[in-house]
Amino acid sequence: MSYRKNFAVEPGEKVHLHKIDPSFTGKHESHQKAWPIIQKHVARMDKLQYLLYATSDQSLLVVLQALDAAGKDGVIRHLFSGMNPQGTSVFNFKKPSKDEAAHDFLWRAHLHTPSRGEIVIFNRSHYEDVLVVRVHNLAEKSVWSKRYDLINDFEMMLSSNGTRILKFFLHISSDEQLARFKQRLDDPIRNWKITDSDYSERELWPKYIEAYEDVLERTSTKIAPWYVIPANHKWFRDLAISEIIADTLDEIGLKLPPTHVNMDEIRNKYHDAEQKQAKQIDKASKA
Repeated sequence: MSYRKNFAVEPGEKVHLHKIDPSFTGKHESHQKAWPIIQKHVARMDKLQYLLYATSDQSLLVVLQALDAAGKDGVIRHLFSGMNPQGTSVFNFKKPSKDEAAHDFLWRAHLHTPSRGEIVIFNRSHYEDVLVVRVHNLAEKSVWSKRYDLINDFEMMLSSNGTRILKFFLHISSDEQLARFKQRLDDPIRNWKITDSDYSERELWPKYIEAYEDVLERTSTKIAPWYVIPANHKWFRDLAISEIIADTLDEIGLKLPPTHVNMDEIRNKYHDAEQKQAKQIDKASKA
């Protein structure tokens, strides 16, 4: 099974999230059996990120969106922690600051998009302005409804500048979310994750699902596809996302850049320096 093909939302496709099984694991039976495959994909990601950084002519933007407790932090921790931090960064989208709110809604997103050679992960993203803003009536429909086309244009511009864009919606069930909230209550190490809004936002679940379905339908494009990832099983979530990212980077055809120096000349200089150092050591030992 190709997760890029099976989990992708085709442009204009009508999405019914209640018809997509968040507990799907395909042919994989357990975390134990999937673990070696996940590690293989992560190793591919690490190798390809090195090539992306070395060539510095393209970049990758990974967008993670989900309802609370779906595992955005876990994806970042499990799949990207092995990458070179010089070429990888994460930006968390929280409530806009006073300065951010004074600009257009895409301003803060553009500030953190990847430069050539970089991978940037958005933990939440510019899509909050057609999700939270919509669900909580923070703007009139006449305002937020125009943002889908603006987002598509924004992502088209990024693509034309060499940025590959992958957007993942981590799909969990309401029951799974409640179970994960309970883990936060029961585990002192996770207590810090509890917020006042955890349970109040659950009451808005149907509105969020409706908003996400519109996002997936209206902003999944060939150059910036959305993938709906079954995420009730954390290990399968990681398996699917790591494969899609690795396959996408592999498709670019990344290769090491050509050497721009005379290697024979450099080797001769190294040989001369090595001989000089050996003579100094020999001289010091006889002193």
